[in-house]
Amino acid sequence: MSQAKLHVKKGDNVLILSGNDKGKQGVVKQAFPREQRVLVEGVNLRWKHKKPTAQNQKGERVQEERSIHASNVRRVEGATKKTKKAAK
Repeated sequence: MSQAKLHVKKGDNVLILSGNDKGKQGVVKQAFPREQRVLVEGVNLRWKHKKPTAQNQKGERVQEERSIHASNVRRVEGATKKTKKAAK
């Protein structure tokens, strides 16, 4: 099976086109080409409940980012992290 190609990559600045976070901008932290999904910084936050363990006697609620489908994002014009590093 060949690797699918995405229109965005890690470090790109993107605009969210649909969903609860519509209109927000963020940076792609990780891309999953096979699943056609991307993980965007500060977008699609969900609560995860952690059970108590020996190290953590109390349970806790942690907010974490979840991936969204690549079709719901559009790259925004501007420098990516990689091009900013190259310009320095």
